[in-house]
Amino acid sequence: MHSVKLFNSLGNKIEEFTPLVPGKVSIYVCGPTVYNSPHIGNMRPVIVFDTWRRLFLSLGYEVTYVSNYTDVDDKIINRAKELGISEKELTEGVIEEFRSAVSAVGALQPDVTPRPTVYMPQMISYIQDLVDSGNAYEKDGDVYFRVGKDKDYGCLSGNTPDSLMSGARIEVSSKKESPLDFALWKKTEEGIKWDTPWSKGRPGWHTECCVMIDSIFKAQNGYIDIHGGGFDLKFPHHENEIAQSEAHNGNHLAHYWLHNGFINIDNEKMSKSLGNVILAKDVIAKFGGMPFRLMVLNTHYRAPLSFTEETIGEAMKTYQKIVSCYRSLSIKLQRDGVDLSGVHGEGEDAFFDELCNDLNTPNALSVLFAEVKQTNQDLRQHAGEAELLKAHYGRLKDYLFALGIDGGEVLLDEEALDLYREYEDAKKAKDFQKSDLVRAKLMEKGVF
Repeated sequence: MHSVKLFNSLGNKIEEFTPLVPGKVSIYVCGPTVYNSPHIGNMRPVIVFDTWRRLFLSLGYEVTYVSNYTDVDDKIINRAKELGISEKELTEGVIEEFRSAVSAVGALQPDVTPRPTVYMPQMISYIQDLVDSGNAYEKDGDVYFRVGKDKDYGCLSGNTPDSLMSGARIEVSSKKESPLDFALWKKTEEGIKWDTPWSKGRPGWHTECCVMIDSIFKAQNGYIDIHGGGFDLKFPHHENEIAQSEAHNGNHLAHYWLHNGFINIDNEKMSKSLGNVILAKDVIAKFGGMPFRLMVLNTHYRAPLSFTEETIGEAMKTYQKIVSCYRSLSIKLQRDGVDLSGVHGEGEDAFFDELCNDLNTPNALSVLFAEVKQTNQDLRQHAGEAELLKAHYGRLKDYLFALGIDGGEVLLDEEALDLYREYEDAKKAKDFQKSDLVRAKLMEKGVF
């Protein structure tokens, strides 16, 4: 099995991956707050961590992949009021839209998609444990975490209590013992709320992910292999998750913390204030989910990525080349009676070396493109060498799965195979009228 190296944000260095449980990988990725249509920035972690997941699957690991939908938030309450609908109506609609976008960009749906509303008893119990241990306190119905009690605070982001206290950007509340303390429970009068020993209210965002990880991975004491998300979540969200997990379970919540870079628009930051937010559904409708995925993978996941007409246009052309090659190859092999179901590559090659090196997708794509080029050449020059073409097919099949790229393969039934042979015979006989007629029938079957 390949050795996987990854950049651990907890320590800021490349480390060799060692699973907590041999042969298994547990991954949790922070999902969206479901109050509005997902934008293309939301899709980058989807694609990045789906590719990590696919790499581990390709290497033979058993993967448990969890990504949440945050369905309790002030933004949800405000947006639902704006639209004149219930919070549940809003969140269900956005979740469905998000799921659709996830599939369109070639990502596998998560194994588990927890929602805070379902885990409320566990959240209340978890917060009570922190209060009982002295790591949290209640004030006028709100509950806050005592950051001062965490000697390791800042271990992920470098934002230590001393450095934060000397800065100006701290939320100040007269209820807090320290301006650094963050809310675990918020007393509220409006929107969805739950009864607790402290007040009617709802949990703080930083607590939700902690409790869902603790609940789903109880057998591992709420400790997982990989926690991922966008770079913007590093502080305060992920830092505060670690603080709570240290206080509650005595661990850092995850062994490896992975963060992806931002998507910029024409080299400018994407933001509502600049009016340059691009919705995922619009990009998928205009350019296609696969070209968008290719464009994302063509930049290393930790680097900033610029979305431009040029980069997406180039990805569209590249995708068509991949599809054209893979379809032609699979049709040729099926035409020659090869059963493609059990064909795979050797797995020990440069492609997986690159992916195992902190998910170097740009370099892995270079290996894929070289394979496509050589395959096209061999289809022209060595069409009769079934074993050679099978080897190409096995490699391409594995590469495309690992990258999450749909190669547009068509599996031919007997009728389609007969039609294809008829089409080839007509072409050889230069009976173009007949070949066009047969081609039209094959197009109806999605072969061309």
